[in-house]
Amino acid sequence: MKFKTKLYVGFGFLFALFIVSYLILMVMLNELSHNTKVAVKNYEMLDLANTIRNELNAFSRDSRGMSANPPEDLYKQFEKNKEQAFRNVNEAIESLEKLDKREKSQQLIQQLKITGKEYHDLEEEMDALRLAGEFFEVDDRFWYESLDLRERMSELAGELQTIQKKTIDKELKQSVQTYKRANQMIFIYVLAGFLAGVVMTIWILRSVTRNLNKVTSVMTKVDFSQSDQLPRIEVMTKDEIGEIAVAFNEMAQSLEEHAMEEKKLKIEAEDQSWLNKKIASIANMYPGIDDLETLARLFITKVAPIVGADYGVFYMKDRNGEGLQKLAAYADYDREIGKESFRLGEGIVGQCAKENRIIYLDQVPPGYIQIKSGLGTAPPAHVLVIPAEFHGEVLAVVELASFETFSSLEQKFLLEIMRTVGVNINSILRHMQVEKLLGESQMLTEELQSQSEELQLQQEELRTVNEQLEEQYEQSEQKTKELEKIKDMLEEKAQQLLASSQYKSEFLANMSHELRTPLNSLLILAQMLAENASGTLTPKQVEYARTIFSSGNDLLHLINDILDIAKIEAGKMEVVFENVKINEIKEFIQSQFAPIARMKQVQLHVQLAPDLPEVIHTDKQRLQQVLKNLLSNAFKFTEHGSVSLMIQKAESEHPDVELAFIVQDTGIGISKEKQESIFDAFKQADGTISRKYGGTGLGLSISREIAHLLGGFIEVESIEQSGSTFTLYLPNYRKIKPFQRSLPEMEAAAGLAEAADSMLVDTAKPLLKPDGVKEKQLSRRKELLRGKQILIVDDDMRNIFALTTALEGYEVDVLFAENGKEGITLLQQNPGVDLILMDIMMPEMNGFEAIQAIRQMPEFQRLPIIALTAKAMKNDRKQCIEAGASDYISKPVNLEQLFSIMQVWLYR
Repeated sequence: MKFKTKLYVGFGFLFALFIVSYLILMVMLNELSHNTKVAVKNYEMLDLANTIRNELNAFSRDSRGMSANPPEDLYKQFEKNKEQAFRNVNEAIESLEKLDKREKSQQLIQQLKITGKEYHDLEEEMDALRLAGEFFEVDDRFWYESLDLRERMSELAGELQTIQKKTIDKELKQSVQTYKRANQMIFIYVLAGFLAGVVMTIWILRSVTRNLNKVTSVMTKVDFSQSDQLPRIEVMTKDEIGEIAVAFNEMAQSLEEHAMEEKKLKIEAEDQSWLNKKIASIANMYPGIDDLETLARLFITKVAPIVGADYGVFYMKDRNGEGLQKLAAYADYDREIGKESFRLGEGIVGQCAKENRIIYLDQVPPGYIQIKSGLGTAPPAHVLVIPAEFHGEVLAVVELASFETFSSLEQKFLLEIMRTVGVNINSILRHMQVEKLLGESQMLTEELQSQSEELQLQQEELRTVNEQLEEQYEQSEQKTKELEKIKDMLEEKAQQLLASSQYKSEFLANMSHELRTPLNSLLILAQMLAENASGTLTPKQVEYARTIFSSGNDLLHLINDILDIAKIEAGKMEVVFENVKINEIKEFIQSQFAPIARMKQVQLHVQLAPDLPEVIHTDKQRLQQVLKNLLSNAFKFTEHGSVSLMIQKAESEHPDVELAFIVQDTGIGISKEKQESIFDAFKQADGTISRKYGGTGLGLSISREIAHLLGGFIEVESIEQSGSTFTLYLPNYRKIKPFQRSLPEMEAAAGLAEAADSMLVDTAKPLLKPDGVKEKQLSRRKELLRGKQILIVDDDMRNIFALTTALEGYEVDVLFAENGKEGITLLQQNPGVDLILMDIMMPEMNGFEAIQAIRQMPEFQRLPIIALTAKAMKNDRKQCIEAGASDYISKPVNLEQLFSIMQVWLYR
């Protein structure tokens, strides 16, 4: 039996076993699938019962809200929500009636429908009473009749839930039993298949190994270094092993023939290599030769040793073309050997030239010619005469004599080089002819002189052309002057644009001041109300205060975005590169967006690739600003699913970038035709008056420009209704050595860093602190600030009132003045002031002048002065510090930041 037949038998048996097991498993899997479908259907019905109970609660809550005599807009909203909740209850009951056809369930559903109709009729009566102003009767019916109906409907929905849960439990138990039976059957058939496979394998291996041993014993004896003598295999069987033996014997025969052919080709390749090398050496000799005698001498001297000739003569065809002249010889310097000339057809040399063919003499008689050396003389055994021709004309003949025979390779070499020497002889003859013609050309010089008069006429024509060119030059000069005028006009326009840019910057600064000034008092007072330190506000009033504070923050962010885009357009935004830890970026994102993710019920994922460096070199604040913009957009346009940030090594065609920050969401996506316009300022993918998502459209424009400042760029990929992916590509600039500071400087810097960090966190965050933490922080702050005397200098009484209210809550003694002069006077009257809060833009004497005047007083040179300004332009902080301020904070003031900076400077 052949090996193939054995394999068919073995695998056929295993395949049949597999088919049987597969059919049994399919039956069990169908049963398991049926149980699962039933369980899923009951889960849907259970969810509908839950919906009934939840919507009833919502209906009751809105009904109670309408009874509380709310404002008209809230009353309409409650009424709308209540109607929607009751519609949801009816839709859930109808869906449940279609899905659950069991008799008991249908009875409960009918009771639910009847009770729901009674409940709806009761609510309509209560609505009529509310409109009539009978709120006492409404409350009475709400707490008795309405409560009773709600509880009955809730009990009926609960009974439906119980029925569905029991059905689900039953189906799940049946699924588990089916799964266990399937596992048992799989184990049995796997074991049976394994045992059958082992038996078949042993049977096949034992029948094959005997013949294989014979084959391998011969194959191991093969010596491939002697591929022309290989052994043969003798196997008498006619199975696959016998076929292998036959194939091996045929292969051995082919290898022996191939080895012989390979040796032959190797010899031919070596001969061809020698031939090419020698031909190249002769070809390198020709450049620089310009006469026939030199060519003949060098040729015969170089060629004779190569072919092993002991004697050689070079004959050149004379000028008349009737005979050959001896020009050079090898081993014949005294010209004692060889005839000096031959006519065509005379002797072997003349006959060779006449017939243009090689003549070879291999049996030279004694006394033909004697070849001399220092030890004696002897006749040659072989003579070879070869012609050199060009286009069929013989130009020279070479005669060589040797003791040894000229091999076929040497003859082939001589044939190749004689072709090239004919070409070079013709080239030299042409060169000589050209020199002759050059001599004759000198005789023509006199004739050229006679043509000089004609050239003079041509010069007159050239003068005329020159005059025309001068006219064109004058026209070009006029054009140049016109271009200079245009250039002056463009420079004037550029100056006007520069002035316009300055006016725009100043306008934005003033607008910032005018907007931030009222925002300062609004945010401070709203934050104080939201903290509810006295505990006098209701939760609803605290929520109102938080809403006011959040809205003010949104307006502040809008102001900052407008200032950022103005800085970018003016080219005045600066970046400060520093070492930034990757983990700090991850912590910042999680702290900023984890509450938003929980509120929107959207998954937030922050992932770092394992091959990232621990530290990168970039502008930390600008990087956080870009990531915050991208993630804010992602959460804004994502209603469900997830938002993720992945930081990894860049896989980009740009060699400069190294890091990729990938922000991916499952939101509404962006159409392809709008993916470029979203980066333009004040543009969004949906800019219509009916658009669902708000915003100014500045975030992406600012992010793209900041990315360019950081040396990178932003790319976007998006599919509508499938989400968007924004990728920020950045380089990782070289690491720098950290700056070493003394211990006092490090302590001061730590406090300032704490204050600066608070600017990066959303100002609404302190409102979200737990009560215990907030009370502990307030208590500690009161201990630090109690009894301190603070001077506030500001021309806006709203800001003075807000700051005074905030500080007095910590038992701080507050003094205030409305301009710089009054502030200096008040400070001189109260030299015990511990710290000054100085506004910058004030009438009569601004903040800069007041700070400089205070610093000129010796007793106040070390007094902490914190500059407050709503004009948040680029160099404000630098100007404040140069004027003598201890620190700087922009309006609207964040109380957490303000108190942190005050603590730093009061206890340095």
